[in-house]
Amino acid sequence: MSVFKGTDSQTHFLKHYQKQRIVYICCMEEKYFAHPTAVIDEGCTIGEGCKIWHFSHIMEGAVLGEKCNIGQNVVISPGVTLGKNCKVQNNVSVYTGVICADDVFLGPSCVFTNVVNPRSAVSRKDSYRRTMVGKGATIGANATIVCGHNIGEYAFIGAGAVITKDVLPYALVVGNPARQIGWMSERGCRLLFKKEKGGDMIAVCPETGQRYKLYNKMVYRLEE
Repeated sequence: MSVFKGTDSQTHFLKHYQKQRIVYICCMEEKYFAHPTAVIDEGCTIGEGCKIWHFSHIMEGAVLGEKCNIGQNVVISPGVTLGKNCKVQNNVSVYTGVICADDVFLGPSCVFTNVVNPRSAVSRKDSYRRTMVGKGATIGANATIVCGHNIGEYAFIGAGAVITKDVLPYALVVGNPARQIGWMSERGCRLLFKKEKGGDMIAVCPETGQRYKLYNKMVYRLEE
C-alpha cells in the first residue's frame, strides 16, 4: 500500500478532501447534503434534499422534513420537528419543544426558549414548554420567542421582536414586547384592508392578487 508523503499543508488538504468525500458519499446514500464540519447524530431523521451547512449540529431525535436548508452554526435539539422546506438561517438554536410546520423561515440569530424560569443550579428538563410555529410563518433576525406560545400560519415576526403571547395567523408584529401593527399576505406583503360595498373588509396581495378577508379580528384567505 502506498503511503502519502508531503508537506504539512498537503497532508491537511488530503485529509480534508478525504473527509469531504466520505461525508458526500454518505449523504448521497441518504439523499441529503451535509458539510464536512456538520455533526449529524445517530437517531435523527433528515428528509430528502436537505442541506446542512458549516458547524451545524442535528441531534438525536430531531426530525427535518424534505428540502430544509440549515445554515451555519445551527443546533437542532432532540425532539424538534421541522416541516418541509423550512429555512433556518445562521446562528439559530432550535431547542427541544419547538415544532415548525412546512415553509417556516427562521431568520439569523433568532432565539427560542423552552423554560420560563431557568436557573443554572435547577434542572427543569421535565418542564419544557412547547412552541408551535405555523405553516409559512416568518421569524425575523434576532427575534426572541418566549416558550409556550403559538405562532399562527403566515404570521410575520419583525426583526428583534420579543414574543410573549400567541400570534394570530397572518399577523405582523414588532417590538419588545411584540405588538401587532398589521397583517401580511402569504407572499409576505403588507395587507391594507378596505371596506367594500357589501361591508366586507377586503385586502389584495399586491404581488399575487390573492384576496383576503378580515372578519372578527381574524384574516382569512378567500378561495378564487
